Amino acid sequence: MEKEYFAHDSAVIDEGCDIGKGTKIWHFSHIMSGCKIGENCNLGQNVVVSPNVVLGKNVKVQNNVSIFTGVTCEDDVFLGPSMVFTNINNPRSAVVRKNQYASTRVGKGATIGANATVVCGHDIGEFAFIGAGSVVTKNIPAYALVFGNPARQNGWMSEYGYKLKFDANGIAVCPESKQEYKLEGNKVRRIK
Repeated sequence: MEKEYFAHDSAVIDEGCDIGKGTKIWHFSHIMSGCKIGENCNLGQNVVVSPNVVLGKNVKVQNNVSIFTGVTCEDDVFLGPSMVFTNINNPRSAVVRKNQYASTRVGKGATIGANATVVCGHDIGEFAFIGAGSVVTKNIPAYALVFGNPARQNGWMSEYGYKLKFDANGIAVCPESKQEYKLEGNKVRRIK
C-alpha cells in the first residue's frame, strides 16, 4: 500500500506511526513509534515527534521543534519556530523519570510563538495566543493573549488572530472575520 503522506528522503519515520493523509514531513525530522499525526499537517525541518504524541488535523510545526511524550495538540494548532515543550518538571540526568511525564494539552486553533517555552503539565485553551519568547508556567484560558517570562495575560484574541477590543457590553468584533465575541467574567466565547 502506498503511503498517503509526504516525507523528505532525509526524514526518519519509525515503525508504528499513524500519519494522516496529506501530511508533509520535511528535512531531517524524526517521527517516533506510537505517535499519531492527523491529516494535512506540516512538520518543518529538524522536527522531532516523540512516542505517543498526538497531533490533530492541520497542525503546523515550524522548524526546530521537539514535541515530547505527554503532549497533545488538537486540530489547527500552530507551533512557531524553535518553540519548546518540556515533559518532566524536575529533570536530572542521573535520575530516570520516564514514568513521570506530565501531560500538556494545546487546544484547537491555539498559536505558540517562536522560541516560546511551555512548561509541562499545563493546558493551553482553544485559540489562545502565546507570544514569541514567552514562558508558560500555568494553564492558559481559551482565547487568551499571553506573553512574557513568565507569560502573563494581556488581552484576548479572535480565532483569526486579532486582539479583541470589548465595548461596555462586553462585546468585541474581529476586524477580519466579523465574528462576535462575548466577555463574561474572565472567559471569552464566540457568539456569531
